Amino acid sequence: MTQTMKNKATDTAAVISGQPLAEETRHVVIYGYTHDELSNIMRHFEAQLPDFIRITISSSHLVTRVTLTGVSDGVELLRFKINKYHQTLQDMFCEEIVTTEDKSVPQVLGELLSERELTIACAESCTGGNIAHRITRNPGSSAYFLGSVVSYSNDVKANVLGVSRNDLGRYGAVSREVVAEMADGVSALMQSDCALATSGIAGPDGGTKFKPVGTVWMSARYGGQTVTELIHFDGDRDNVIESATNHVMVMLIRLLRNNYKEQEDINDD
Repeated sequence: MTQTMKNKATDTAAVISGQPLAEETRHVVIYGYTHDELSNIMRHFEAQLPDFIRITISSSHLVTRVTLTGVSDGVELLRFKINKYHQTLQDMFCEEIVTTEDKSVPQVLGELLSERELTIACAESCTGGNIAHRITRNPGSSAYFLGSVVSYSNDVKANVLGVSRNDLGRYGAVSREVVAEMADGVSALMQSDCALATSGIAGPDGGTKFKPVGTVWMSARYGGQTVTELIHFDGDRDNVIESATNHVMVMLIRLLRNNYKEQEDINDD
């Protein structure tokens, strides 16, 4: 879904008073908001923008790209103003920012892994290899990506990843205990520094009263720490898969940046 929230700047090249126009662009990529939620938050910010700065906002699977584009004949004033509003956006979403550059979530994760010379492996159930697919679309990903186990069945979870059969029976495949063991298991199997794991119900069938369609447990592992989160994603099967893929990658990005916060009020009844 792509939405243009506001357009105050001209879209065509022009000349003012014989001087060519300068153009400046800034980006902020944030995670965790729906389009409607963001519209309410951004309303006051948009109203402050001068006529020569345009804002566009595009959202997909809880990842939102905010772009500021300024066009003016006064380059110094333009840079001052657009940097000011860019910083305001960063202050508004300091905890939700993924990057302040024009980059995707997998690109940001890949750069963090490369910079630190870390490796990653994945154990995927409901995402069916989508995390691996998104990571390996980045050129150079062979430097940090080791592989993925698509462990759809409980037998694969147990026999390949070492997930406890007792835990599978007691808690079910879609549970905190199992997804954490999946992350730990694939990290041990492939000797990776980091790991991601997902187990959930992508739909359209398979949901229950207690675990409806869209229920996904996710786990990220780094530096001996394994964290888990439960999210109930909205939408169809593709949306659940893409949303879970984004979410678990953001979990690891925050772990790597040492700004991860434990999820509160998890209800898995």
